[in-house]
Amino acid sequence: MKIHALRLQALRHEVDKFRTIAAFARHYALDSTYISQLLNGHRTIGEKAARKLEAALGRPPMSLDWDGQDETTPEHERPFDGPLPGLRQVPRISHVQAGLWTEAVDPYAMGAGDDVVLTQTSLGPHAFALTVRGDSMTPEFQEGDTILIDPNVKPTPGDYVVAKNDDGEATFKKYRSRGLNEHGEPVIELVPLNEDYPSLRSDRTPLQVIGTMMEHRRYRKAKGA
Repeated sequence: MKIHALRLQALRHEVDKFRTIAAFARHYALDSTYISQLLNGHRTIGEKAARKLEAALGRPPMSLDWDGQDETTPEHERPFDGPLPGLRQVPRISHVQAGLWTEAVDPYAMGAGDDVVLTQTSLGPHAFALTVRGDSMTPEFQEGDTILIDPNVKPTPGDYVVAKNDDGEATFKKYRSRGLNEHGEPVIELVPLNEDYPSLRSDRTPLQVIGTMMEHRRYRKAKGA
């Protein structure tokens, strides 16, 4: 199957999630006439168009090329066998799972999470994805956004991190260093971007940084959602 046909098949799969082409186009702020022309074969999905569509749909780069493959595609006609070159699968896990993370664990298996996220970002072996919850990090981060976390990257002041709070669950905040306490131990502060929420300090409540945010993705939401 040619690459244009693979992209078209993947696009049809996305459009089929909606009742009409117009509803799909309206949801993603796309031109419904243009989408109809693509689906009817009057226009092809070239390289530039595919990347623009992926961005509009909130999908990883090159994912239209990959998701268009199916079991009926002959082996010799498949452009890729396995994950795309340059792309890596990262498991999306729950906040509870993230809170249980320790340096001694093995990397999360793909089946250990809710799904997988494809990324081109260079990440360590223990990297994982989380879905942002709540509004403590608005307006920069909205509920439902995806963040990719690397436990192997040591944060510096101003970075965004996931940390384990005293409830043993993961929390996502901005990282600040507050020097040393009377025992010579480093003190950190986790700061929400929403001023309605309090900051957390490691000299007042148990905190353990799990990893540093390396990538942030926001997906377009339907109007009124």
